[in-house]
Amino acid sequence: MNDSAFKTHSLLKRRQPLWLVLSLSFLWSKGSTAGTEMIDFTQANEHKNWTATNDNVMGGISTGGIIYGDGMSQFKGELSLENNGGFSSINRSVESLSSEVDNVELTFVGDGRTYQLRFTTWKDGYRTNYKHNFETIKGEQLKKTFQLTDFQAVFRGRLLSGAPELKAQDIKQIGFLIADKQPLPFELNLIQIQFKTLQETE
Repeated sequence: MNDSAFKTHSLLKRRQPLWLVLSLSFLWSKGSTAGTEMIDFTQANEHKNWTATNDNVMGGISTGGIIYGDGMSQFKGELSLENNGGFSSINRSVESLSSEVDNVELTFVGDGRTYQLRFTTWKDGYRTNYKHNFETIKGEQLKKTFQLTDFQAVFRGRLLSGAPELKAQDIKQIGFLIADKQPLPFELNLIQIQFKTLQETE
């Protein structure tokens, strides 16, 4: 093999792995464009993505946060109504959701209390919070589906009128909140959240 032929042969050998790498990279990027599709709370490090906000930001003394235990993430603490307090919450950022997402499926084990699933949007420079209450049965694993159109816009616990309808592509944060006016310990064991389209749930 002469010098020129050897160079051409070597170039072709190098090009094939590069083509393969580029193809795999393209496939990976296609699969990733939808952003977050599922949050798996059974992963030992998932709780590290979440931050807690309790009523102490307004002078209250409720406690709450998220930890990992028993193979799932646990949102737990204790509410206090002292100093006009009475809420505990956790939240995390999410990557851009597909505009086709129109419902959310949550799997959890509760304690018999009422919680809120919450989303925060950022659109046209405006931040808006949306909530949906859900009931739990103590010690029972449940799977509930929430339609995005059923979420209500809120500001400091009060419903907002005239807010835009919740759209998946505008969601920047997801969270949970408890504010049921019961000054008792609480525990919500989280297993999984899936962001779905109507076709996927049928």
